[in-house]
This record gives sequence, structure tokens and C-alpha cells, in this order.
Amino acid sequence: MNGALLVAGTTSDAGKSVVVAGLCRRLAREGVKVAPFKAQNMSLNSMVTADGAEIGRAQAMQAAAARIEPEAVMNPVLLKPGGLMSSQVVLLGKPIAEVGALNYRDLKPRLFEAVLESLADLRARYDVVVCEGAGSPTEINLRDRDITNMGLARAARLPVLVVGDIDRGGIFASFFGTLALLSREDQELVCGFVINKFRGDARLLDPALTRMRELTGRPVMGVLPFLGGLWLDVEDSLALDADRGTAEPPLGADVLRVAVVRLPRISNFTDIDALSVEPGVVVRFVSTPGEIADADLVVLPGTRATVADLCWLRERGLDTALARRAAEGRPILGICGGYQMLGREIDDDVESRAGTVSGLGLLPVRVRFAADKTLARPRGYADGSPVTAYEIHHGVVDVEAGEPLFTDADGGALDGCRVGAITGTLWHGALENDAFRRTFLSRTAAYSGRRFTVSPNTSFEAARQSRLDALGDLIADHLDNAAVDHLITRGPTPALPFVPPGA
Repeated sequence: MNGALLVAGTTSDAGKSVVVAGLCRRLAREGVKVAPFKAQNMSLNSMVTADGAEIGRAQAMQAAAARIEPEAVMNPVLLKPGGLMSSQVVLLGKPIAEVGALNYRDLKPRLFEAVLESLADLRARYDVVVCEGAGSPTEINLRDRDITNMGLARAARLPVLVVGDIDRGGIFASFFGTLALLSREDQELVCGFVINKFRGDARLLDPALTRMRELTGRPVMGVLPFLGGLWLDVEDSLALDADRGTAEPPLGADVLRVAVVRLPRISNFTDIDALSVEPGVVVRFVSTPGEIADADLVVLPGTRATVADLCWLRERGLDTALARRAAEGRPILGICGGYQMLGREIDDDVESRAGTVSGLGLLPVRVRFAADKTLARPRGYADGSPVTAYEIHHGVVDVEAGEPLFTDADGGALDGCRVGAITGTLWHGALENDAFRRTFLSRTAAYSGRRFTVSPNTSFEAARQSRLDALGDLIADHLDNAAVDHLITRGPTPALPFVPPGA
């Protein structure tokens, strides 16, 4: 098998990432050398590859589904929204500019060249490349500058599947409207549709599927049933409230309640996923002081705009609630931007250009923003257990007191600060390390006075692989894989009818 396919969607969060990951896992199981690809991704959830490149977290998850190491060329353009209607542009894993929507256009020729070169590179090294679109292919105000949906499909002559979320309603109108608003040349590449999140007996849809074929000349190539709990490595904050499946009951007498502050520009909230797999740990996202009052652990997660989100905390009175927790010796964990907020002072002439700003003063650290972004995959130890993680930040933390959270093999400080029940770290993904997570939760329970028992055998990696296998099963069992494989190997279906009016 050799070729490529583009999975587009009627909307954001329609299921594109799920279908791409499922296809990658299904093909990898069959011995096909497959790679994911997303030309341009707008997301605050990112990770760092082994060679120090920043890419979208969803593409790293899809690479795991394909059983390969993620690379920068799998997500050549990453946009990270920040304050003042601007985004940081990350090209092939490195930040190159901070731009607004209008001057972003000027970068498009350079970015598209990198996109096409990256896709060609992957196609030369892999049997199949499964590409993911972004948003909707019928954002007609952006079509002339599109480099990730039909612009990519046209340039690389890719067959396109369009995924829709039936749980939202109006899916057949969305399918038809998506097609009818595309130009004749774009329509020639749209070869079929996929229904996602169907609840019930799929045979009930048969009349509608037949009618869609009559109206568009294109088949519905799969009806994927609703499958709860597929929440790992989500792409954006639209999925913060996603179904996380049924929580496992506690092993001890008490549950452990975790409140994650829902910052306006929250980033890398996938750090919390590892807590959600633990029996008896209940995770929720919150935004008011009252919602953190009864939590056993409050997490200040990462953010793309540390100073701006710190101001938001103060406007809502969350700073006072956090100070009260700290005075009572109740646990708080800050990760990356959240850690920076916990410090005494933030000197930022890079991200917000606000100069020196007072932090929450809950940890004895000071933060200064550097022009160059730190992108790293650090390794260290915590309480004698090895820890691997990744770093993505401009803030440099100077620790003035307290004890380090992570050390080298000789006990030298590497990262983090802990004073009593207050903990901060720049390391993302640390909670995915099972031994560290268990120790951290045990300490949290002790500070909270909870009779909580940590599971001795929960494996985050096993949970991730189980969900990726479930995605592979979803695709294998409910997609017309023979038809999809034919598109991959033979390209777009010839002589597809035009659906007016077109763009």
C-alpha cells in the first residue's frame, strides 16, 4: 500500500483527530508503515519531540497510534494563540514570529512551501500518510489562503473524507452544505463522508445514507458509534468538558477531588490526564473561588499568557482563595505558567511586555522571561524514582528557597520547588510517570487528611494504549476500510458529480 488521504471535518472537534488516530492504529496493526500529518494546527496543547521540536499534542498521540516517534514534519505549522488577538507561529518545531490574523497572510507562502516539503518527506519514507484538516474545509473567507484543508488536498492531489458529529445534530445538512460550498475543483477530491458519535442502531440511518448518495454521488463510508472515555491528548479547549468515561471507584475510604483552574488561555491541560486514570481521583475544571473550596488538590495548569491569566485570577478572587488554601496547608500544584504565577515576582518583557508584575507569592521563586523559548525533554528523579518530561516555556525560574521537586542522580536540583503542600514545576508530563504520580497523590492525600489509597498498578501508558486500541477497533469495525484503502492507493474517485452552487 502506498498513498495518502486527508480527513476533513464539518466543524472543529467533529472527530478528525479520532479518525486519523484510529486509521493509524488500524494500519499499523496490519503491518503498514503509516504516519500522521497535520499541515497547520492551532492549539495550546503541544509537546516536544526527541530532537527538541514543538508540535501539536494530537499529532504526537497519532504518532503513538502509528507506533512511531513523532517528528516536526508531522505538524510543520503550529499556531499558539496568545493575548491581543495574536498567535505565536511555530515552524518545523521552532517559534519564528508573533503575528495577528492579517499579517499572518504574509507568511503563508513560506509556510505552504514548508508544508508541501514536509508532506513529500513523509510520503517518501512511509507507505501511507494520513492527513488531518483543521476546522472546516468550507471556511470560504479563508479559502484563497488555505494550506491545511482543500488547499493542501489540491496541491497534493489527496482524496478527502469529511467527518461530521451526529451528536450535534444537522449532520446531513452539514455534509451537503460543506460539499455545495466548495468549488468544482475542490469537490472533485471529496470522495465520501463519515458519521461520528452515533447512538443507536445504525440501520435507522439507511434511508438518509441512500439519499445522501443520490444527492451528492458520494457514499457515507462509515457510521462510528459513540464511544465514551476517548479523551487522551485532546487538541483544544473545546474538549475540556469531554466525556472522560466512568471513574474507577476508590481503593480506600475516600476519593481525592482535584480542581483544575480553567484559565482563559489554558495550555497543555493534557498534564491532568494521568490523574484521571487513577481509581478514586475525581478531576474537574473550575473557574470560581467557591469551586476550589472543597478540593483536595488545586492545579494551576499551563497558560500561553501567564501575566494576562494571572490578572484574570485576581479579577475573579481566585488569588485570595489560593492564598487561604496555602495558609491552611492545603495542596496546590502549579505547572509551567501556573508555577510561574505562584512565585513572588514575574519580569516579562517578552510575552505580555508588562514589565515586573507581582506573583501570588506562594512559592519563593522569581520569574524572568527570556526571548528564546526553552524546548527540552528532561530526565531526572523524584523521591528516588526516574521521571521523564518535556519543557515548553519562555519563563526562567530562579528558586530562592524550598526544596527541588526533581533532581539529578546525585541529588542536584534540576527543576521545581516545594514548600509544604505547595508545589511547582516547569516540567510537563511528569504525572505520566507512574511512580512519581503515586508518591505525589499519597502526599496530597496526607496533607488533605483523606483516607485515599493509591492504586499500586495503574499504568498511564497502558491506559493510553488501551484507548488507541479502542480507536483502532472503532475504525476496523465500523468504517468501509476496503473503500478507504482504495482511495489511499488509487487517489480520488474519478468523475464525481458537481453539487451546485459551488464557491
